[in-house]
Amino acid sequence: MRATRVVANLRVADIEAAKGFYTGFLGLSTEEFNMGWVARYTSPETGANLQLVTRDATAPEDSVISVHTDDIEGAYEEARELGYEIVHPITTEAWGPRRFFVRAPDGTVLNVVNHQD
Repeated sequence: MRATRVVANLRVADIEAAKGFYTGFLGLSTEEFNMGWVARYTSPETGANLQLVTRDATAPEDSVISVHTDDIEGAYEEARELGYEIVHPITTEAWGPRRFFVRAPDGTVLNVVNHQD
């Protein structure tokens, strides 16, 4: 698999209550999207970003990072062939991206995603 971008998923109780710190103090002032349960904030100057997540809308567990890839099907097959636990099967979500969750050997859950244009 080839990762094209990695974004931290930070668990928060309330996105609206938390975003002021991340947009103001950290300078992640551009809200790329906000779906109520997940929102991505980016610095227009540096491109640094993170996602605030209250609880994943469709997966049984939350992920700690989102790993973007151009070949989601290949990544899914590779994860299965290597025997990694698939936490959330490959799915085209109602809001657009195709993704799956995989558990790393250390227990960390990753959201592997492709945003189809």
